[in-house]
Amino acid sequence: QVQLVESGGGLVQPGGSLRLSCAASGSIFGLNAMGWDRQAPGKQRELVAHIATGGSPNYADSVKGRFTISRDNAKSTVYLQMNSLKPEDTAVYYCNAQKWGANYWGQGTQVTVSS
Repeated sequence: QVQLVESGGGLVQPGGSLRLSCAASGSIFGLNAMGWDRQAPGKQRELVAHIATGGSPNYADSVKGRFTISRDNAKSTVYLQMNSLKPEDTAVYYCNAQKWGANYWGQGTQVTVSS
């Protein structure tokens, strides 16, 4: 089993920044892609950004140029730097990790963008 613990969510004004972190623990040998999805109230969960081990990141069109995903393999941690936040970025953000065909999810962290 892989456990994922997110941190860094909160309330921020439009145009502000937040940094999310997600640390993986447990059976992390063979961990492949890690990333972030989000789900806003009344909407389906959507991909925000993912990055494979040693691979290039991919982003949703809605966050390109504003969000940056990075990964520290030594710490089994993935980060999401979110800049120029908009009210439509308000959602619960979930960390995701893939290992040998299985998907694992964190408990989610709330990001609220509001003045």
